[in-house]
Amino acid sequence: MGSGSSPCASCKLLRRRCAKDCIFAPYFPSDDPQKFAIVHKVFGASNVSKMLQELPVDQRADAVSSLVYEANARVRDPVYGCVGAISYLQNQVSELQMQLAVAQAEILCIQMQHEPAAIPNPQHIMDFQEHNNNNHHHHYLNFAASSSNVIHDSLSRETLFGHDMVS
Repeated sequence: MGSGSSPCASCKLLRRRCAKDCIFAPYFPSDDPQKFAIVHKVFGASNVSKMLQELPVDQRADAVSSLVYEANARVRDPVYGCVGAISYLQNQVSELQMQLAVAQAEILCIQMQHEPAAIPNPQHIMDFQEHNNNNHHHHYLNFAASSSNVIHDSLSRETLFGHDMVS
């Protein structure tokens, strides 16, 4: 048995005797049975055992942590798993970057309105008008509308950062 006298969560769930050299014992303690249950449900005990045996001992804890995270993500979103969560977060970053750019542009416009009026240069006026005719705000609105149609429909902030998503 890994630690103490009680079998690890894996051996307890699989109803087998926990050997001294149990591959699961260091990573799936008996006081956290749900951790192994979710990994077993998604990956299977045999596959997890094979993965752990192929890794150096110093990398196994990180691998188990990743397996637990991916298993939780797969239960929440069976099609996309972690990729769905990553896509959702990347979409949020893109939307926030766009909002920041619009806010910075608005600040610049306000600052320009409060500057003392200078004698207008006819070429600057023509450049400004040409720039506005390109309809940049229209492109922003189209991009913002299309970028919201990402994988994140089935995800929410609570499922991404919930307690049981991490080990």
